[in-house]
Amino acid sequence: MSDPDISVVICVYTEDRWEDILAAVSSVRAQSYPALETLLVVDHNPALLERLTKEYKEAAKVRVLANAGPRGLSAGRNTGIAASYGEVIAFLDDDAVAERDWLRRFAEGYADPRVMAVGGRTMPIWASGRRPDWFPEEFDWVVGCTYRGLPAGRVRVRNVLGGNASFRRTAFDAAGGFATGIGRDGDKRPLGCEETELCIRLTRARPDAVLLIDDRAVIHHRVPQAREHFGYFRTRAYAEGLSKALVARSVGAGKGLESERRYTTRVLPAGVARGLRDALLARPGGAGRAGAIVAGVLTAAGGYVVGSVRARRSGAAFAVTGIEDGPYGRTAPADGGVR
Repeated sequence: MSDPDISVVICVYTEDRWEDILAAVSSVRAQSYPALETLLVVDHNPALLERLTKEYKEAAKVRVLANAGPRGLSAGRNTGIAASYGEVIAFLDDDAVAERDWLRRFAEGYADPRVMAVGGRTMPIWASGRRPDWFPEEFDWVVGCTYRGLPAGRVRVRNVLGGNASFRRTAFDAAGGFATGIGRDGDKRPLGCEETELCIRLTRARPDAVLLIDDRAVIHHRVPQAREHFGYFRTRAYAEGLSKALVARSVGAGKGLESERRYTTRVLPAGVARGLRDALLARPGGAGRAGAIVAGVLTAAGGYVVGSVRARRSGAAFAVTGIEDGPYGRTAPADGGVR
């Protein structure tokens, strides 16, 4: 596939992020590799749906639509996929902005027909203006960002990270959509891992599939001040454990925890050692970072144990469905434009 048409899906749910949403859309419209369209999928918020519809009424290549499934990020993404026209569908968080060449880097990855997904690098924008001294880079996934331990360059990975990712449309034809009942749902407990589960399911359906991360495909993700505190860090780590238990139940612990084993046995011990070294050298936050890594591991492990027990007792599961043609179908309008 050369120069694929790319649709961008941004899932939104609250008017509290109004300025962030506008900034996200503006960053897509300023891409050096133009998007075919930008779809804003509103998650069961009629007031926000109406406001965004008015905002972009006259905007070319921007469409606003309601989440057609149950509340939550997974169903919102599935709604965007079904309504889009692009050969590739990219996803951008509603509180992030993409650098100018973001889509260009994605498009380059699809020159190889085996490539089914391409992700990028997500950099934090701290509300306080700087990273908290105690916050370890190894845990930047807590705030939805690329963490220390991921390989550099354009590399093959088990899964991409959902807030800065793209997939061929045929990936969803092969594996179905994002699973509902596993990802985020507005302001409830910050579960995740829906993109991990999808990527594992995809490589099972297509063993020849290649999934990449290109760290030149950069977005900048806003981290609100409430997420700079240890209380959120601990809550998010626990939720990650719960989510990983669901993923392991779906795809098996072998695949579901494959990358996590390397992370916990190599990346995190090295992070603790760096923190302790910095503490000995009287550098700010060294002991705090080492302690946060240990606390994060134990909290996530606790969440995994609790999630596994709950799943076994209740038979908890989540729904995986195919992506049906949306109200706009899969074929672009005859005039080549975007309805």
